[in-house]
Order: sequence, then C-alpha cells, then structure tokens
Amino acid sequence: MKKKLLLVLSIFVVALGGQGLFSNGLADEEEADYPTEPIVFIQPVKAVIFDHKFHVEEAGLDCESCHDDLFEQAAGTAEENDDFKMQALYEGKYCGACHDGETAFASNTKCAVCHIGVMGYNRMHKVDGEAEEKVHH
Repeated sequence: MKKKLLLVLSIFVVALGGQGLFSNGLADEEEADYPTEPIVFIQPVKAVIFDHKFHVEEAGLDCESCHDDLFEQAAGTAEENDDFKMQALYEGKYCGACHDGETAFASNTKCAVCHIGVMGYNRMHKVDGEAEEKVHH
C-alpha cells in the first residue's frame, strides 16, 4: 500500500513539475516570444541599453507597438540610420514615440536609465579598461 501511495505521489510531483509549478523561471525565459537579453546600442554613442522584458512585461507593450513602424525586427538596424540620434527621439521617432513625457518619461530626462556609457558597456561585456584602450589604439 505504501509503495502505491509513494508511486502516486511521485507521479503527482513529476506532473506538477511539468506544469511549471516548481519552475525556476527558465521555462518562462525559453518560452518568451521576445529577446530576453537586453539590446545594447553602440552607435551613435556607446552605449544605450534597451530591455525588451521590461517593455513587454512591465509596460505592457506588444511586439507591434514598436515593430516595424519604429524599429525593424533585426537588432542593430536602427543604428545604421543617419537619423538615429537624440534629435530624432525629441521629434517622436524611435523611442521618442513613447518617451514623450506623457506616455513615458521624456527622452531628454532620466538619461542614465538608458545611457549606460562605456563603463556600463564594459561591465556588461566584462572588458577591463586596459583591454578597452588596446582596442582603440
């Protein structure tokens, strides 16, 4: 009798685990229909970070909110555009479509939220200052 009960409990636990009740979040990461790693723009300045997860899960945006009217799907495409600069954001293009001071904080405020700079980029990519200097000289 104890063996049958143990077997039933084991099946129940495995079934619950398969349903994600004991999930550590990896299943959510694997099932996300957006890039889970932040996108880091390095042009025209190094570096500006964009987090899909925040914009989808916290701000409630969907893919069509930005793609393809504001940004093409392929990362880095906007950086190739000559107008991918702060002035374009102030004119309501790219991130500026929402970061207008009404929908979300204005593009000309809270700079450090997005602009992580060279040091932030280096921390993300585990580049030390000496190695960075060698790359540029």
